[in-house]
Amino acid sequence: MAVAALVFDDTGRVLLIERAHAPGAGLWTVPGGRLEFGEALEAAVRREIEEETGLVVEVGELVAVVERCSSWAPGAASGAAPGAYHYVILDYLARQRGGVLRAGSDARQARFFTIEELGALPLTEGLLPVLARGRALWAASESPGGSSPGS
Repeated sequence: MAVAALVFDDTGRVLLIERAHAPGAGLWTVPGGRLEFGEALEAAVRREIEEETGLVVEVGELVAVVERCSSWAPGAASGAAPGAYHYVILDYLARQRGGVLRAGSDARQARFFTIEELGALPLTEGLLPVLARGRALWAASESPGGSSPGS
């Protein structure tokens, strides 16, 4: 089980990280990672976003449930055993509340992108529809009468 966050800034740009390690090294995706045993979902989202980007976030609503299946043979330095993996990833909407943006150890880069810039990036498979859904939810929460993430 894993969690991730779609973090939009005040102008609607979305936060992405470039993965530094396999699987998916070199691809851009939303920041996130595995749940620790006994950890609450929202706490895991906050921890992972801070670890990977330096940002402190307020967690909002669930945007998508994504399944990822892969088989790979990681290098010895990764600490993961070779084999087949089936991840269920819960993608949440989140809003930055503090911190300073920086790439953590799992990321080569971390930065905000406009929707128009996404087409030129190598993205993880299936990310664009999730980003579109998240952007629509973010826009609705920004409109008069909308509710912000976490409310």
